[in-house]
Amino acid sequence: MRFSFNRKRFRDLNEQEILALAISSEEDDARIYRGYAERLRADFPDSAHIFEGMALEEDQHRQRLIDLHKERFGDTIPLIRREHVAGYYNRRPVWLIENLGLERMRAEAEAMEREAERFYLNAAAHTSDATTRRLLGDLAAAEAGHQIAAEDLEAKHLDADTRQTEEQAAHRQFLLTWVQPGLAGLMDGSVSTLAPIFATAFATQDTWTTFLVGLAASVGAGISMGFTEAASDDGQLSGRGSPIKRGFASGIMTTLGGLGHALPYLITDFWTATVIAIAVVFVELWAIVWIQNRFMDTPFWRATLQVVMGGALVFAAGVLIGSG
Repeated sequence: MRFSFNRKRFRDLNEQEILALAISSEEDDARIYRGYAERLRADFPDSAHIFEGMALEEDQHRQRLIDLHKERFGDTIPLIRREHVAGYYNRRPVWLIENLGLERMRAEAEAMEREAERFYLNAAAHTSDATTRRLLGDLAAAEAGHQIAAEDLEAKHLDADTRQTEEQAAHRQFLLTWVQPGLAGLMDGSVSTLAPIFATAFATQDTWTTFLVGLAASVGAGISMGFTEAASDDGQLSGRGSPIKRGFASGIMTTLGGLGHALPYLITDFWTATVIAIAVVFVELWAIVWIQNRFMDTPFWRATLQVVMGGALVFAAGVLIGSG
């Protein structure tokens, strides 16, 4: 939570400060759009053109505001930014939006323009000074114009075929960076930990010991898979994306895959815990089959043979070893 005790209230700003705030906001938004364009340039050049055009629009409005400031108040513009004003709309971190994909960037850009327009309209409605009201109204109109300009740019650069191509590329990147390593981790965590967990369970019939073995196996496998995925490919040649993202996806899903059938052994009754753990394994394996079929286009029966049959064999091996 961000407290505003040291931030100035908007209603306490004078007209020069309001104009300076608008100038800095336009400058920030232009920088954000250029960041989006740079991020998308290699894989989505047409969308990059859209954000470059939006950045140019922001530059033009900023220059008009600067010219107006020079005319009314001189060359010295007060240093005031949105974080200095309580209640002023904030922008989300660029790095967060960049990591959420093409459509998320487009949606964020639309939201940025709507937020700015709504803010200026609300501010104008609470202003009694005619000059300030007119200024805020002009800024609101400018932000509405940005939305129209963005739509025109999108219509110019993104025809149906281009949009479909970019969406397919974005979907493929999502699969390579998140789904594929996450699925590999889930399979490894769910299947490879079956044998040690159930071997320990049937060998000791001690639920706490079984849980500790399962926890150690799951966390250890998650760390191993995460580092292996991150170190095996930097993504530059393969196009699979950030190794850090892939490492986290693989490591976390590996750990969760093992913990799914280890957590039931927190129940003190052995047979109750075992029955629940077996039910969890059943759900895990069929979830993997569904993910392979849904996202990786693996035929359903092939995925069933690979995952369910393989998991059943590993489970049986653990039970037989533990019972012996």
